[in-house]
Order: sequence, then structure tokens, then C-alpha cells
Amino acid sequence: MSTAINYTTAAEAVKLIMSGDHIYIQGSTSVPEVLSDALAERGSELRDVTIYCGFSVARREAPYCRPEYKDSFLVNSFFVSNNVRRWIAEGYGSMTPRFLGEVPALFRDGTWPIDVAVLNCSLPDEDGYVSFGVSGDVATSASQCARTVIAQINPQMPYSYGDARIHVSKIAAAVAVDDPLVEVPTATPTDADIRIGNAIAERIPDGATLQIGVGGIPNAVLRALDGHKHLGLHTEALTDGVLPLIRSGVIDNSQKKVLPGKTVASLALGSRGLYDYMDGNPDLEFKDVAWTNDPFIIAQNPKVVSINSCLEIDLTGQVCADSIGSRIYSGVGGQHDFVYGSSRSEGGLSFLAMQASTSKGVSKIKPMLTPGAGVVTTRFQTQFVATEYGCVELRGRDLAERARLMISVAAPEAREELERAAAERFGYSFLRLKA
Repeated sequence: MSTAINYTTAAEAVKLIMSGDHIYIQGSTSVPEVLSDALAERGSELRDVTIYCGFSVARREAPYCRPEYKDSFLVNSFFVSNNVRRWIAEGYGSMTPRFLGEVPALFRDGTWPIDVAVLNCSLPDEDGYVSFGVSGDVATSASQCARTVIAQINPQMPYSYGDARIHVSKIAAAVAVDDPLVEVPTATPTDADIRIGNAIAERIPDGATLQIGVGGIPNAVLRALDGHKHLGLHTEALTDGVLPLIRSGVIDNSQKKVLPGKTVASLALGSRGLYDYMDGNPDLEFKDVAWTNDPFIIAQNPKVVSINSCLEIDLTGQVCADSIGSRIYSGVGGQHDFVYGSSRSEGGLSFLAMQASTSKGVSKIKPMLTPGAGVVTTRFQTQFVATEYGCVELRGRDLAERARLMISVAAPEAREELERAAAERFGYSFLRLKA
């Protein structure tokens, strides 16, 4: 295969996109901004271009999300990210509900036709392969299924091993850029986060395989694990928070059954230091999200521990993690996949964590979910729930017992109202638990 790259300008590259095409634009912290801008410049001459997009942390709103382009670019997102959130909220774009691990199947079985994949890639290696770097997730399947691949070739993109690669001979048009990736600051845990993190960490056994999310609570959990031994990592998102544990040997991946000795992820969100750590690191494997998030692959590892955040939980353990009432705020991501995968793992545990109240003092533990809220994890799957007031296990508990446990980790000022709601809903089966 030829290792020559067909370089051109961004304006020329996006001429390969035609009216009526279905295109995928890469996400994570690697949105191809130069190509996105060039595509938006063609807005007046294109019609009915469907743009598939997913989880992204972008510098700004997508340039094609403008009222004058409402018939040019039809945004269909499977995760509502910051660059398209307003556009979708205003009704111009749309969102397709789908577990992130199942999105690649939409491309592969033809449910979603895909004509063009627009990527942000590393410099090529000596064999002519470029890497998607921080974003193996859906970019892998999109690039495999698209008839045309357009790519930014970017020295700022780390070279990661695994599925997140493509040979330059399969790139129809490439644009040389030197465009820094978005950096996601490490969230500093609050006192409440630290209490939650400590409560979760003390329940994690040595030798566990971790899936851990992003934010203050996950970072608090990671900080509390420095005394553990032989932890593994098989996760959707890789963050800066794991680096101290990898460097100290706490995470050594020695007890994993799936890719032992390797840290496994599908995407990365973090600092330049994290991206530099990833670059050419053979101890890391970045995989197709259909593989990392497959519950049956996850479950092959022993002692899988999944730790995910949520927006609100009702008294029975129904978890909302994607919407604020009827407004879709984000997406499902891998929460369901890892909750289910951990439940099938020998010795597996799953934690749903949140602060008990919003910044305005509104309880996140509800008698019932807010009307319109989406159920991401059902009451049948919820195991541990953690707030700054404790960590309770719902598994094996009836509805009245669950209500009592959920009230015990609610904010104190919300408990009286929750008690009344539980008594009205569950009657004597709840009231007798007060004794």
C-alpha cells in the first residue's frame, strides 16, 4: 500500500461532500475544527446533509449550527454535547437515543447510511497508519463504513494503538493542520465529592477492574485508591485522574482476563500531559466502543467495578443521567453497558453517585423522577447509590426498603417530604420500617 498522503486544502477537501450525503464528524476532544469550518462555508450551496455526531468537548458551538443553515445541515446527534446542545434544544437538530456501545451497529448494518467520515488524525507511522488518537469510540466504525474519508493530519494528536487507526491509502483527502486538542481540566473534588469518593473506594477490592467516569466524584474515588493493589482499567473514557495510579503501580492490569497488562479505553478527555502519555504508548489499547462497552466482554474480567454519575434518582432506584426533565442534556454513554457488565462479572459491583442536592439546594433524590426525565439505569439494575450522606445497596431490597435506604442518603432537609411521599406510595410496608 502506498504511504503517500493526498494533501489538499480544507476548502478542496470538503468539496467531496455533496447535497444529500450522510456524514460523521469525529468527537471527543478531537473535533476536526478546520474541516468543520470549511464545511460550514459551503452552507449556501449544500442541502440536506445529515451530520451524525456524538460525545464531544468542543471549543465552541459547531459552525454549521446557524439558522441560515437549517436546511443545509441536519444534525442528528446520539449524544447531546456542548457544541450542538443549544441547536437541538431550539428544535433545529435532533437526537437519536442509543447506547453508545450500540452506535457502531447503526453504521455497520446500514440503518444509518454513511457517505463521508470527517476525522482528526495523528501523523503517520513508518507503515503509513495514522491514529484517531483520543477518539477510537465511533470513529473506528464510521471510517470503516464510509465510502469517503477526509482527515486532518495533526501533529498534536497522540498516536494510540488498537482499533483507532487507518491507513493513509484509505484517506481520499487530507489537510495538514497544527491544531491543539481541547483540554479538559481535572475537576477538583469538593468536600462532598471526597466523602462520596471515600465511601466508594472503601468498598472496592484489590484486583478490581475499573470503569470510571469524568468529574469531581470519579477523581475523588481515584484519589482514595492509592493504597489498593493490582487494579485494572477497562473503561470508556481515560482521564488524567488515573495517571498517578498507573505510575505508582496501583493500576497494573495484572488481574484482568481481557487484554491483561493493558489499559483499555475508547476515548480520552484530559490535559496535554495525558495526551503526551498516550502518544506511542504500547501499554494502552484504544478500541472501538462497540468492543469496550460490550457487557459480555466487560463481564469476562473479574471484580468489575463501574462508577457513574447521575442527575437524579427516585425512591425506587430509577436513575436519570441524560436529561433535565424533558430537555435532553447529554446522553447515555456507557453507563448501562458497564452497570450490566459489572453485574455479570464475578465479584462485580456498580455505583451510581451524585451529590444529594443541586447547587440551588433542590434534592436530587425524588419521590418520582421529574416528568419527562429519561430512565438510563432501571430500578432492576441499580446496585449501590452513593451521596455525601452515605452509600446504600439496593440490590435485593423491596420497594419500601429501597425508599428507606434512599431517604437515608438524601439531604437532611429533604427527608421529611420524602418520608411523606414514601408513606403515601408504599403504605404500611414502608411505615413498619420506621420502628
